[in-house]
Amino acid sequence: MGGVVGTIDQPVVRRMVKLRLYPTSEQELRLEGQGHAARALWNLLHEWYTFHAPHRWPLLKEADEAIRQARREVEWLSALPAQACQQVLKQYVRAWQAYWKGTSGRPRFHARGRQRMSVDMPQGDAFKIALLNHKWAEANLPLVGRVRFRYSHTLPGLGAGASAGRVTGARLVREHDGWYVVFRCTFQRQLPAGGFHHGPAVGLDRGVTVPLATSDPDEPYLTHEPWLSCKEQERLRRLERKAARQRRTARPGRPVSRRLQHTYGLIADLRGREKRRRADWQHKITTVLASRYGLIGIERLKVRAMTASARGSVEQPGRGVAQKRGLNRAILGESWSRLDALLDYKSTERGGIVVRVPAPYTSQRCSVCGVVDAKNRESQAVFVCTNPECGYGPVNADVNSAYNIKTDAIRAVVWPRGSASLAALGSRVDGRSVPAWRRRRPRRWLRPNRQPICLTTV
Repeated sequence: MGGVVGTIDQPVVRRMVKLRLYPTSEQELRLEGQGHAARALWNLLHEWYTFHAPHRWPLLKEADEAIRQARREVEWLSALPAQACQQVLKQYVRAWQAYWKGTSGRPRFHARGRQRMSVDMPQGDAFKIALLNHKWAEANLPLVGRVRFRYSHTLPGLGAGASAGRVTGARLVREHDGWYVVFRCTFQRQLPAGGFHHGPAVGLDRGVTVPLATSDPDEPYLTHEPWLSCKEQERLRRLERKAARQRRTARPGRPVSRRLQHTYGLIADLRGREKRRRADWQHKITTVLASRYGLIGIERLKVRAMTASARGSVEQPGRGVAQKRGLNRAILGESWSRLDALLDYKSTERGGIVVRVPAPYTSQRCSVCGVVDAKNRESQAVFVCTNPECGYGPVNADVNSAYNIKTDAIRAVVWPRGSASLAALGSRVDGRSVPAWRRRRPRRWLRPNRQPICLTTV
């Protein structure tokens, strides 16, 4: 992920770069010791704070002094760097602040094996990153030593052709297939002339059957292969059935057997492969979209509400629970929220803008005459306008929705080449003209302050 701050001409871009670590066996033991120490420190802080909560919340100064004293007396806690201990304290306090604001759940204990191990290291100057060749580099990790990592993404200020900037910190993360380092980087990016992207506008409709439908007639569908092949999917189902059998034969209250742990590891390998392939496709396609188009319109969707369970309660059981469960898995498998976040920061870095338009009736509205009718959807995938004066169709319903999203996005902004505009709305990208009565008073979606979104101020 990333963010953009600074001036319009030269924004300061904040980027997270995730790279694979290749530690030695001794270094891996030290990293695991630090990960367990960070998890145990979180649990100790949670127990200490909840013990004092009914009477008085401890101050940050008191908590920091308690951590310093514990590092002097407890041997396993001294394996964690002092700066990493302070970061655990900061993250714990931020978790309570998010809970009080209502943006997150209540902080809880981190169970061994269920919480992904991570160690945050804020001192960016202590890494002393050195480039070995065009594929490998190494960095100095506190209390671990020089560790090699795969140089699969450029870092600011490292090597020829790298952008100016620096590494401000990092986080070590333990995945199922090994350790990764996530560098926090800042660098300057030069925007196009005028401070905004000069590319055309496009509308995107996210779906399940068609991952992305666009309003670009040259490339209306953006698809991908299944994340797992047929053999991999069959192997995953076989392993999940095997894990279910092993859980049924396990004794209650007994630790998980090594055979079940091995089965869980094989399942995690396949799930991780699926996750990496999905992230790779999303990064590539969002980079192409952000580089090609200056304005990208997408629907404002509440994915969490859309993927809620339909099973209901005992008194009022839900209907179509199995079908809804399959739809939820398909939506979550496409990771719509992550695609939205990637488009947002990549477009902003290149001077573009992402406009989120209201989702209701975009799939039932004709993109030519504007008639909204549920009967326009002749089937789930085909759109035919029921207006006898129009008769648009048959076309793909997702493509028609993408046209509507693009039109709504243009109406919601002040386009640099002219206000939102009858010139832009006068004809569609597929060559069909919009009737004059549809161009007289275009509807505008405004911000809460009742001001239209302006590209030059974003």
